[in-house]
Amino acid sequence: MPFYVSIILSLPPVLMLLMSGVMKVMQTEQVRQGFADWPAGSAVAIGTVELLCTVIYLVPRTAVLGAVLLAGYLGGAVAVTVKMGLGIAGWWMPFVFGVLLWAGLWLRDPRLRALIPLRS
Repeated sequence: MPFYVSIILSLPPVLMLLMSGVMKVMQTEQVRQGFADWPAGSAVAIGTVELLCTVIYLVPRTAVLGAVLLAGYLGGAVAVTVKMGLGIAGWWMPFVFGVLLWAGLWLRDPRLRALIPLRS
């Protein structure tokens, strides 16, 4: 049962990260507008990192490394949105996605549950 719950928890952030990364790499109109004030090529570089970290998370042998990398990536997203003054409307989604990624991995990986027990 926890395995299926872990998949359900992980699925929304993984799908959103994949979609976001692909949009950045493809340079959609929304991405071009959103990255207008950023240095040229930033969106492609950020999208590539986003996709690579997500793929690393999806591979069972490297899932913990992927979760650590995505925690850093999503932490950066929180920091940027706070700096931009977007308030809770801007940072709540990357924060919740990070929590969901780690919760899904915690339920899926018994080694992680042993390392980070909810109760001792």
